[in-house]
Formats: sequence, C-alpha cells, structure tokens
Amino acid sequence: MAFSPASRLANLRRHLDLTEAVNKVAQINGIGGSMKVKVASEVSQALSLGRAVVALESTIISHGMPYPQNLQTAIEVESIVRENGAVPATIAILDGTPCVGLSLEELERLASLGTSARKTARRDIANVVARGENGATTVSATMFFASMVNIPIFVTGGIGGVHRHWEHSMDISSDLVELGRTPVAVVCAGVKSILDIPRTLEYLETQGVCVAAYKTNEFPAFFTETSGCKVSCRVDSPEDCACIIDASFKLKLGNGILIAVPIPQEHSASGHIIESAIHKAIKEARENNITGSAETPFLLAKVNDLTGGASLAANIALVKNNALVGAKVAVALAEKRKNCESMD
Repeated sequence: MAFSPASRLANLRRHLDLTEAVNKVAQINGIGGSMKVKVASEVSQALSLGRAVVALESTIISHGMPYPQNLQTAIEVESIVRENGAVPATIAILDGTPCVGLSLEELERLASLGTSARKTARRDIANVVARGENGATTVSATMFFASMVNIPIFVTGGIGGVHRHWEHSMDISSDLVELGRTPVAVVCAGVKSILDIPRTLEYLETQGVCVAAYKTNEFPAFFTETSGCKVSCRVDSPEDCACIIDASFKLKLGNGILIAVPIPQEHSASGHIIESAIHKAIKEARENNITGSAETPFLLAKVNDLTGGASLAANIALVKNNALVGAKVAVALAEKRKNCESMD
C-alpha cells in the first residue's frame, strides 16, 4: 500500500488529534500491591465501549528498521488499523511505565531510541520496569500487556519459533510458550525460514495453540506464501477468525490463537531470492559463531544487505497486510460480541 507525502501528513495530523487526550493510568492489582499501566485515552475509551482494538508490538519499530523509516512505517500501520475500523494500541515500556497506546511524540521517541531501547520479552519486563528503563516489547511481552488490559487481537510481522539445531542450543522462542498460556489472538505472516518451521508447529501443537491459515491450507513462511507445512485449521474471512477466537475465549482455554496470513502475492515474487540470501546468512552466522539473541538481528541485517533492501520492503508490506487483516478480524469480533450481548 503506497502513501503519498500528502497522505502521510494527514496521517500525522490525525495521529496528533487522536492522541492528545490525557492518558488513563490503570491500576492492575496483584499479590502484594498493584502495577501502574498507562492506557491511552483512545484505547481506554474503545475498550470500555466494546469497540475493536488491535495491539501492536514496538520491537519492530526500535529493532526492525532504521530511523526515520521505522517511524513512518509505525504511523502508516496505525493508520491502516484505524482506516479499517479499529483502534491501534502500540505497546512499549517508557521510563519504567508500561504503555498501551502511544502518542506521536512517544512513537518518535521510541523510533529515535532504536536499538538503545531494551528488547523486552516477558522475562525482561520486571527488570525494565524496576530500573525505569525504556523497553520495546517483543511478541511475548506485547501479548502479556494486551491480555492484561483485555485486548484480544495482536498484529505483528512474524513470531519467533524453534531455531535450527535446537537440540544442541535449546533455543526456542518464548513467543511459543506465551501463545500457550496467554489468551490473545496473534495475526502474523508465520515464521521466518531461518527457523525450523515443522518443529515450531509441533511445539505449538504441544502448547495447545490453534494455528489457522488465512485463505490457504498451508502455513506461510514469512517472505514466501508457502512452507510445505499443512495446517489443521483454515479460515477464509475475518468472521471465521472471530468465531474461533470467540469460542476459544468462551471456553476459557487459556491459550492464544495464531492466525497466519501469507505475504501479499506481489511481494512474494522476491521470496526465492530472499530464501537464497537467508541460507548464505545462516552459513556466515555459523562460521562466526553468532548464536542466541544475537543471531536473528544478524541474519535479518545480512539478508537485507544481500538482497539490496528487498527483504525490508517485503517485511514492511507484510506487516501492513497483517494490520489490514487484523483490524478486520478485531471489528468482526467486536461486532459478534455486541450481537451476542443484544441477544442475551
């Protein structure tokens, strides 16, 4: 989806208008006291009225791409969510305070911080909050905060998974565990082929996570539409997704749902070039003993370099497409819940 300079300016103005209201500080009570979570007024109002809200992660802003492209992409993704009837809630930790929904100023700050913001998974939340630091939330941390304030839909690029040679490294993303214990539906483009996709799906099955593919029978591999791995659940519309999410929540299964959306066809043409670059990058990572949390950032940067920026363009395109689908799912879910309430 292309944006002209004029539309970008309009998006900025709209963002300012919608986020100038005073934020609401929610008290989340627990054993031993309560935790303050700052919920943007726009998000708080939408949740109280039962309107569609879509959670967005912030690591993609701080660690996913360079400034100012990261800021522009973040604004455009939020605009896509709004244009399709939902309220965006980008989640981050700023000066030790968890924030659900960011103002333009806060988005700019996060984008400018870049990789100096702490990449924050669930395990890092307490440390970042206690030290008053800035944290960009990954999938697992974003799911945690979304669930805390009852946001049922979360859109991201792709989730983490089981790494190749996991039997030696035990490197399995916390995203998969979070999906097994946090009731949030995650809309993504699958997992990158730098991971072990079949074992990732096996792990999700073990965690009891419903993996649904959107308008396809095959699990997408982020940069390409297909992975060679079939899924047991296919959904063909936002309403299909909403029905499964609603049933899961009503049954109190207690886990998440993964809705895998293939990359738009016009951008999957470069997928094979990107796949070739991925294999070269993996080989270089092995030769240089780059492992653990340093591996994925290295691989993504290397692949982007090898493809002359094609992988970054594809990444942005699929995130925007996921935002489009996620917003429609959130609207369908809100409508379904509203209809159910009117029938009671």
